[in-house]
Amino acid sequence: MKILSVVGARPQFVKLAPVADECRRRGVEHVIVHTGQHYDPMLSDVFFTDLGIPDPDVHLGVGSGTHGVQTGAILGAMDAVLDEHRPDWVLVYGDTNSTLAGALSAVKLHLPIAHLEAGLRSFNRRMPEEHNRVLTDHAADLLLAPTQVAMDHLAAEGLAQRSVQVGDVMVDVLMLVRERLADTGAVLERLGLSNGGFSVATIHRAENTDDPARLSAIVTALQEVDHPVVLLAHPRLRAKASEHGLDLNGGSLTTRDPLAYPDLVAAVDAARGVITDSGGLQKEAFVLRTPCTTVRTETEWVETVELGWNVLAEPGPAVAAAASRPAPAPTDAAPYGTGTAAAAVLDALTR
Repeated sequence: MKILSVVGARPQFVKLAPVADECRRRGVEHVIVHTGQHYDPMLSDVFFTDLGIPDPDVHLGVGSGTHGVQTGAILGAMDAVLDEHRPDWVLVYGDTNSTLAGALSAVKLHLPIAHLEAGLRSFNRRMPEEHNRVLTDHAADLLLAPTQVAMDHLAAEGLAQRSVQVGDVMVDVLMLVRERLADTGAVLERLGLSNGGFSVATIHRAENTDDPARLSAIVTALQEVDHPVVLLAHPRLRAKASEHGLDLNGGSLTTRDPLAYPDLVAAVDAARGVITDSGGLQKEAFVLRTPCTTVRTETEWVETVELGWNVLAEPGPAVAAAASRPAPAPTDAAPYGTGTAAAAVLDALTR
């Protein structure tokens, strides 16, 4: 069996790691295509080293652009790659432009498609990610769902016969990285923070960064949290803040560059809270039992909210209030699995 994985953004590299490891363990031929959707080394290539992923077999190098330009560039480059390798499965991950372009290219060439992290829904059609995941699910031949909620969404859309619940591969890699953490103290010292006394923040979604009023309200809220907040700012966020005349420091807020994934896990594990608009980080915070405040009106990871470990908050005072709240009641719930999702993925592809 030959599997071709299409990845291009940080959450996909995390999901790829345990799949690549399981392919290696089983002797399955695995071709990795890196679209280059994220071109900052801290958001792409360094993950391959940090997570022990083999170097990509193909690097498309598409870089940034509008959604249409980026998706079109990946789609235009993928045909030749798929024609050359003719895999048994084209495996796409998550909800990015790389996901949709990889699926569309495979559809046109009549190659079987498997979608990992299928069935997630925010029901917010303003989000590009929602379009990507819905279109990909309906194009795919095999839908690899992380949770029962995702399975229910797929069934409601008439896709139950193509769906398999495998658990969440991000839990696999998160548990592995956490076991390997050598010195959390070194990460905290570098950030100038003390164990349990700070929150980690990430803000990157266009709906929050491109609207000057929303971004200003978010920054002000982060500055007003009742404990130190370290904002891990991607280059695009820094550029937007500069464009809008916003200072990303002041009050409780200090800003640092993005962390390598193991360092991010160490920081979140040691934090008293997470403030984010990221999908993956909400879930990672829950698995690490770090309370999360999500700067969105909805979340795909509804289990984190239902279990009390995640609060949705609109930009403004609600963010500061939620981030300053006490920790929720402990829970042993494991809605995202126990770290065996990659094996379940390979079992499903083999069947």
